[in-house]
Order: sequence, then structure tokens, then C-alpha cells
Amino acid sequence: MSSNNLKHDLGFWSLWNLSFGFFGVQIAYALQSANISRIFATLGADPHDLSFFWILPPLAGLVIQPIIGTLSDRTWCRFGRRLPYLILGSLLAVIVMCLLPNAGSFHFAVAGALIFGAIALIFLDLSINISMQPFKMLVGDMVNERQKGKAYSIQSFLCNAGSVVGFVFPFVLTWIGISNVGEGNQIPDSVAFSFYLGAAILILCVFYTFWKVKEMPPKEYAEFHGIDLNKKKQENKPKENFITLLVNAPKVFWTVGLVQFFCWAAFMYMWTYTTGGVAEQAFGWAPGTSTNCTEYQEAANWTGILFAVQAVGSVIWAPILPMFKNRRFAYALSLFIGGVGFISSLFFTNPYLLFISFFLVGTAWAAMLAMPFTILTNSITGEHMGAYLGLFNGTITVPQIVAAACGGMIFGALGGLHQINMIVLAGIFLVVGALCVFNIKETYAEAHNPNLDIDPEPEI
Repeated sequence: MSSNNLKHDLGFWSLWNLSFGFFGVQIAYALQSANISRIFATLGADPHDLSFFWILPPLAGLVIQPIIGTLSDRTWCRFGRRLPYLILGSLLAVIVMCLLPNAGSFHFAVAGALIFGAIALIFLDLSINISMQPFKMLVGDMVNERQKGKAYSIQSFLCNAGSVVGFVFPFVLTWIGISNVGEGNQIPDSVAFSFYLGAAILILCVFYTFWKVKEMPPKEYAEFHGIDLNKKKQENKPKENFITLLVNAPKVFWTVGLVQFFCWAAFMYMWTYTTGGVAEQAFGWAPGTSTNCTEYQEAANWTGILFAVQAVGSVIWAPILPMFKNRRFAYALSLFIGGVGFISSLFFTNPYLLFISFFLVGTAWAAMLAMPFTILTNSITGEHMGAYLGLFNGTITVPQIVAAACGGMIFGALGGLHQINMIVLAGIFLVVGALCVFNIKETYAEAHNPNLDIDPEPEI
């Protein structure tokens, strides 16, 4: 039977189940994204040093994702090839999510609390990456070319829905009466309890996907992707390493990677500097003063609300993206609108008007979650799907590492006082990324009928 005959469309709920666990994983990621600067600032970190702590999460992802991708490519067991890693990462994430918000509660000095927090952050991001990567691989493994755009859009929706929940947790918990300011350098209870709730939801959602999804056995997988197992055995080729795979990577891997560089550098600065920027811009916090005060902590809660608005904007924009016939135009337009959103935050001092800025930023986030993976997975064969997706994560992590390493220096060059300037720089980066989109030329590694690119109505 040909691979073309096997590549039938999946029903809506099958596509949904493939990615549902991503909802829980993204709650954990959102809690990290919105609260890491707040946590380390509360522990006593200097604003000029905040970006250095943000090197740790992408560094962990850079190392672990290619490893997980390659190992899972070679894993075949009764539970599947990707799902075992999903469970492993989720269990580790739950443990670390209960430890990180207590970094200031063990009576360490400031330096000790910061070191404990940094170590916990490394393990948190390692576990999130181990949990997150299998979802991208499952879509690449089990969904045909025609439906990949739809599958990644569903994943994007669940991702943003999880983000909204994670972002608003501290605000909601504060609203119902849980303390939002800790003693000394202790993390507020509103943040700690948010991490505990996020951990519980994460494990429940991941177990749902683990229960509902059945991965293809090796023979069916080979037929689905047109891999001739007999020919492969006869060739007896040596195992390809990361360097060989990169050398043989399709050109689209690098052209999309260039766009990714500017996009992820922009969002690194958003995550790092939004709390400080919003605090000084809209809550009357004086830069350089204590962060363990009402103005700063209220701004930190509001940052979560703004990030939630961004996620809502992304949820609304995600189903619009597939309506564009020209994928590159949709990608570039989304990034440009997001860049305008970042830059516009410089002109708003009312907290509610900042909703406009971050709603626009959501269009860029929607495109970043769906477009690159749709373009890349169409350009590679199923034989090395996990390895290439792991390596492609370098186009996400390396920009963040570079941006974080240079963040303090750039912040100083821009005056070293007003963190809102870094948000404007993020907007400029997105506009440059939008221009780079037009270097991309899509290719297809497996049999492909361009007349079938438009998805039919999903079966429910």
C-alpha cells in the first residue's frame, strides 16, 4: 500500500487529543515566562543582571531538545516513541514547580536564594522542554501534509488557552484574598500557589493525551512516511549525527531560522523587561527602588494580565491565519502587527490601554507557534522528524541566549534605567523578522499535491 493511500485525514477530536496535553504544559511555561523576572527581582537580583537568569531556560532547551528528538526517533516500546518522554518530563516539571517558588523561604542569604532559584529554573525548563517537544513531534509523525496547518493551529489554540490560565493565576488569587507581597525576599503566596495549581493541571492534561493517543507501530509509521525499511537495512548506512543532519538540512531550515532569530530575541526581551517597564510606565514605581513593594508587585500581576491579553489575541488570530492563501504574507503581516504592538506600549501610561499593545503582539505569537513548524515538517521526511525538530529548537533557543547575554549591555546602552525601552527594541526586532520572511521558499520532502493544501472541513 502506498504512503499516499495511508495518509487519510484525521477527525477533529483526533487532532485535538494529539495536542491537549500541551494545554497543561503551556500553563507551566506561562507561569515561568510571566514570573521569572518577578521571582528573581524579589529574591534580590539587580535589573541589569535580570537577563542573565533568562539565559538558563533556552540553554537547557538547546541541549535537551535535540537529544530527546533523536532518542525518541529510535524509541519503540509498548507506550509509543514520543509519549514516554512526555510523561517523564511532566513528572519532573511537577516536582520543580513545587520547589521554585520557595527559593526565598529556606532562609538563604540573597546569593544563596538566587543560586537555588537558578538551579530550580534550569530543571524546570529542562522538564518543560522534555514535555513540550513530543507534542510537535506527534503532529509531524501522525498528521498528513494537508492537515498539518490545522493540527498546529489547534496546538496553537491550546497553547494560548493554557497561557491565559497561567498568566492570570496570580492576579486571580490576589483578587480572592491571597497575599501578593511576601516578607523579606520570600515569593508572594499568590505566585507560589499559582505554581502548585499549574503543576496539578499539567499532570492531568498530559495523562489525558497519554491515555487517548495511540502512536503508530514501526511498520505503519514507515508506510505512512514512505520509508522502505528493507532498503534501509540493505544500505546499512552509519547513523547520522547532528552535524551531518545540519549539513543536509533543507534550505528552509535556515531561512525560517533567520526569521526565528529576530522573533525569539524580541519575546525574550518582552519576558525579561515587561514587569519593570509596566511598573514604571503605568503603576508609578520608581526605577532603581525596592521591588518588594505594592506598586511593583501589582505591576507584576498586571503583566500576567497583559500576557493573557496577548494570548487571547493569538487565539483570535490563529484561525484567521489559514484563511490567507499566501502563507508567507500571513506570516510577515502577523510579525509586523506584533512589532507595532510592542512599539505602541511606549505611548500608553494607562494600564488598560496597554491591552491594545499586547493584543496586537498576540498576532505575532500565533504565527510563531504555527507557521515555522508547518513549513519545516513539510520539508523533511519522517525518518529524522524528531531529530530535526530538536535541532530546529536551536532557532528558538540560540536567539534567546544571545538576547539574554547581550540584554544587560543593551539595557545600559539605552540609558540603563527605563525598561520600557527594551520593549520598543523588541518591536523593532519583529519588524525586521517580518522582512526576513520573504527569503523563505517552501519545499516538500514527501509526495505532495499542491491542490490539496486547503484543509477540508474537519470531521467531528
